[in-house]
Amino acid sequence: MTPLLPLLLDFLLATVLIGGGIFALVGSYGLLRLPRPMQRLHAPTKATTIGVGAALFVSALDLAGQGQISWQEILITLFLLLTAPISALFLAKTLILRGEADPDLPATGTGTPWATLGSEHRDP
Repeated sequence: MTPLLPLLLDFLLATVLIGGGIFALVGSYGLLRLPRPMQRLHAPTKATTIGVGAALFVSALDLAGQGQISWQEILITLFLLLTAPISALFLAKTLILRGEADPDLPATGTGTPWATLGSEHRDP
């Protein structure tokens, strides 16, 4: 292996780590500054997931470069990527159901109302 290859790998990993940090910073800033709950929900579930995922990806690749497999980072990344969208969906549906969502919700495009708003068999 040439001496230039590890330097390029380190540069690539540092670039991905810096990019992930920028995404995490933007997501955290959006969580603090966005005015409505549905907007605040979008910031951490998208940008921060990418930021934390990038840090875990860099950590796993760094260990792979040393000849080790990092099962912890792989499992944490899978857990994060599977649970963040599901929890965001449940939080958004709760906000819609409680009437705290944006009053100007766009049309669904199907001719029917949103699933949470159209359910008429709710328990009191």
